[in-house]
Amino acid sequence: MSKPKVGIFGLTGCAGCQLAIINCEDELLDIVGAVDLKSFVMAQSNNEETEFDVAFVEGSVVTREDEHYLKEIRSKSGILVAIGSCACFGGIQAAANDREREDLLQIVYGTKENFYEARKVAALHEVVKVELQIPGCPIEKSEIISGIASLLRGDTPLIPTYPVCLECKYKENLCLLKERGDMCLGPVTRAGCDARCPSHGVACRGCRGPVEEANTASEYSILLEKGFAEEDIKRALRTFAYATELKEKL
Repeated sequence: MSKPKVGIFGLTGCAGCQLAIINCEDELLDIVGAVDLKSFVMAQSNNEETEFDVAFVEGSVVTREDEHYLKEIRSKSGILVAIGSCACFGGIQAAANDREREDLLQIVYGTKENFYEARKVAALHEVVKVELQIPGCPIEKSEIISGIASLLRGDTPLIPTYPVCLECKYKENLCLLKERGDMCLGPVTRAGCDARCPSHGVACRGCRGPVEEANTASEYSILLEKGFAEEDIKRALRTFAYATELKEKL
């Protein structure tokens, strides 16, 4: 049986999710040996633009070039996997902003000319069909390894649908929201990080995206009761993966 043809690509983002794949270290040779890696610009030369059984795409659609490139990848791929919160939800670059894009171009570049062909920021699924999403900022090493293994077996990887709070309970962490009054988004954020930040005394900022059926209204009310300003709460919820989910609500 021939190995599945795989491509790993990046749109607008920090490339941290591609780096996370490279950082699989001991498992990397097994991964490369199990697939026919046709394209991975960050890790190899002599890349082939061919048909792919599976394409992993990092980053969000920020420019017209991103959009065209993504559609090209989609047309050549049997399965398209969005990796990282930028690809899954839009990421920081999709965070709600009250300024017009022309004003931002003026502030940042000193011109209103759209020479980057910037467009409204979108997650991958807002532009093309996506079969699987693996969130994270960056993605977790364990999830990308298990995700690739599941795809090789022909089944669907299991991505946590419960909140970070559950992982905190498992680890018997101090509740930063209840006990310290920190602005922690753990109750409405998808788990899978092993509660890394709260385990080190740092409040969750929601980088893995909203948990299924997130009770954001309750989180919002609790943070108001804790004394946080309404605008600060909105800004926190809009920072990472909540931009796509909540931009019309907040």
